[in-house]
Amino acid sequence: MSRSFDWPHKRIGQRLSAGKRTVCHLPDIKNDMAFEQKKYFTAGRPALILYEAKTDQGSKVMSHSTASPAIKPARWADPANKLFPHQVGFTAPPHDFDAAPHDFLRIAPEGVGVHGRLLHLSSYQHQLSQRVDNFHLLEEVVHCMANAGADVVGQVGTNWVHAGGKSPDDIRAFLAKVSDTYETPLHMAGYCLVEALQSLGAEKIALNSVYYWPDWRDGIARFLREAGFDLLYVGNFVDLGLAANQDEVNAAHWIFPGDFARRSMEIVAERAPRADAIVINGMPNFRRPGDDLPQRPVSFAAELESTVGKPLVASDLALYWRIFKTLGVAPEAPQGRLLASLQG
Repeated sequence: MSRSFDWPHKRIGQRLSAGKRTVCHLPDIKNDMAFEQKKYFTAGRPALILYEAKTDQGSKVMSHSTASPAIKPARWADPANKLFPHQVGFTAPPHDFDAAPHDFLRIAPEGVGVHGRLLHLSSYQHQLSQRVDNFHLLEEVVHCMANAGADVVGQVGTNWVHAGGKSPDDIRAFLAKVSDTYETPLHMAGYCLVEALQSLGAEKIALNSVYYWPDWRDGIARFLREAGFDLLYVGNFVDLGLAANQDEVNAAHWIFPGDFARRSMEIVAERAPRADAIVINGMPNFRRPGDDLPQRPVSFAAELESTVGKPLVASDLALYWRIFKTLGVAPEAPQGRLLASLQG
């Protein structure tokens, strides 16, 4: 849909002068036209694309709105219109059934509702480059969830914060922009690690990088260092001697023997005895003794902390902690020191 805009301080060629209103239509651009595209933003939001099309007859400026105003529908301000007092949206990488909505809801108090929406790509192989190329899909999810009445959105996929060399400052700015634009806070698991560690006052940390590929491991380690933490040790399952090579780890499809959780934490604690906290990145699953049900760290965080005598900050714990904090509610039962800190 074409719209008219006043741009008192913008100028392209001779057709758009100070204060002049230009109304044109994108279909006016012919295939034989060479044109230059310029984007303008208002309040950090894409508002208009202006095209200067060059033809034999001269230049012609055209405008096109990039999107409809991204403001959460006003009806969600009235609690009577909501299914739940607290509505949470989750998103996760393509092609993996994600446990986060279930795990979060299992420990949430009554009155919290959850809805999940996977990112969708027809071809996805968990490459960091694919996260870079599709980073924009995160904003699309927040827009969708905001329209549906979510109070907050949580993103599963720790690697998304560092892919492409992004820094903590880059992610902080992105989160602020998206959260403001759609009036719905977005929390990314990777950045929640930073916030959770800061909340605990941890400065020296050890990174249990579990199943992470070497470039994933090195990327999140770099990100945490840039956030100001002193990493005393970094190692994945191969580094810890729990797997012969990365191919063996990858073949497990994120689900590992139950004792890998305890054994990996014990080894990391031994290699970094001065660490204030131990971090588990990503969303590893460990088979529960007896029935082999895959479980994430949130299910046995207190047990692991007791084993190593240090706080555990895992990606799932940090994400849920940050969402609960935004909602102003606490989990029903203690799930380790981080989540217990919300219970007063």
